[in-house]
Amino acid sequence: MTEPTPHPLTPQDCLVAIMVAVSASDENIRTSELIEIQSAVNMLPIFADYDIDRIKRMSQTVFDLFEQEDGLDALFGLIRDNLPERLHETAYALACDVAASDGKLAETELEFLAEIRYELNIDRLHAAAIERGARARHVT
Repeated sequence: MTEPTPHPLTPQDCLVAIMVAVSASDENIRTSELIEIQSAVNMLPIFADYDIDRIKRMSQTVFDLFEQEDGLDALFGLIRDNLPERLHETAYALACDVAASDGKLAETELEFLAEIRYELNIDRLHAAAIERGARARHVT
């Protein structure tokens, strides 16, 4: 019996990809966003066994996909295929934290968050609560 082919992305890779994608969505990756991503990976239990060196690889994957015509669809396809449903709200929460980390939300970031809500089938009421929490954590 042969081993099943391993998924190209771990659930943690998907979470990192979502965070990087939100940061890159306005074509301006800010230091505060990078610090937020690094902090999440360093501190959250979901990343306890994650190889931090994979952040760079996942970032490059996202950048490469964003250069392709259907790259966003491909990114969401990878995430849907490799991120368990139980982590969909986690992904959205991390995306909101990255988007809110610089104190302002560009229209492109808001549109990208809406796309994440749609693609990951996040309940609107749950999304509002997640967004409110991110806003509260990043108020200056």
